[in-house]
Amino acid sequence: MRNFKMVIEYDGTAYCGWQRQKNGVSIQQVLEEKIRLITREEVTVIGSGRTDAGVHALNQVAGFRSSTRLPAEILCRGINGLLPPDIVVKNLEEVPVEFHPQYSARGKIYVYKICNRRLRPALGRKYCWFIPHPLDLTAMKQAAGYLIGRYDFSCFCATGSSVKDRTRTVKSVGIIKGDDGLLEITIEAQGFLRYMVRNIVGTLVEIGRGKRKPSEMKEIIDSRDRNIAGITAPACGLYLKEVKY
Repeated sequence: MRNFKMVIEYDGTAYCGWQRQKNGVSIQQVLEEKIRLITREEVTVIGSGRTDAGVHALNQVAGFRSSTRLPAEILCRGINGLLPPDIVVKNLEEVPVEFHPQYSARGKIYVYKICNRRLRPALGRKYCWFIPHPLDLTAMKQAAGYLIGRYDFSCFCATGSSVKDRTRTVKSVGIIKGDDGLLEITIEAQGFLRYMVRNIVGTLVEIGRGKRKPSEMKEIIDSRDRNIAGITAPACGLYLKEVKY
């Protein structure tokens, strides 16, 4: 069996998330179906991690094993020829058998996009969170500093999550705003909890609007209580930017 690694870009708007589910069509399901048509064998596509319904990916990493004799380049071209317009395999290569998309990963980078201006956007409105209210970037950056380090991030974990170990290491948080009003919040960590980025962004926005003080971020983290943190940002603005190996 050969081991293949893929780098995938997708628009998550129409999907129930990465993982195959009974209640809708997933990215994983579509990829497996198209690969099966090319290789003529059952395959299981394993992702570096799950993205939730409506979340996008710039460079999701996934892999599968197959006994096909097709060269990687031909295999990639064939898969892309069958995939819908909102999913594309940017790269496909054969890798050593020990490579695993999830367990070999050393970190991930997510970016969240906010359209922060008075007028709502007509174009791209499905790919960002529109916030017409002024945001204090200085306060948001100050609050973001409290996120750096290794902590129990239960306060930003999805309610009802079954994950027991909620300690994660956040390496960096960047906040930049362009002249067009597009605000990007980039977070790099060794791993993330479900809804972690969206809950962090929701809290940062509340701080940016003056509803909370930047110093409250430390209190929120120390509380380990989801009810203390801010709202959950919409899925449409979240992108998996990079998986590090």
